[in-house]
Amino acid sequence: QVQLVESGGGLVQVGGSLKLSCAASAGMFRFYDMGWYRQAPGKQRQLVATITGDLSTKYADSVKGRFTISRDNAKNTLYLQMNSLKPEDTAVYYCNKFPSLPSWGQGTQVTVSS
Repeated sequence: QVQLVESGGGLVQVGGSLKLSCAASAGMFRFYDMGWYRQAPGKQRQLVATITGDLSTKYADSVKGRFTISRDNAKNTLYLQMNSLKPEDTAVYYCNKFPSLPSWGQGTQVTVSS
């Protein structure tokens, strides 16, 4: 079972940047396709970005060109660099396998203030 711990969220102004991290417990991490997801208040959780084991990436249209997903397999860590943040990026951000497992971590809150 993979345990995932997200960190790096916070309060940032419009146009600012944050880098999220996700530490995975699994030694097989490097073989997993991984994703970042987010859930805004009152909305369903949505997929933000994915990265395969061989580093192929995909992004939701709403974040394309602003967010970058990456991974460090030696550290079992997934990252999400978020630039040019907008108020609509405000959400709790989660990492998980892609497709996602049923269990989720605690997430990390990102709040973009205008």
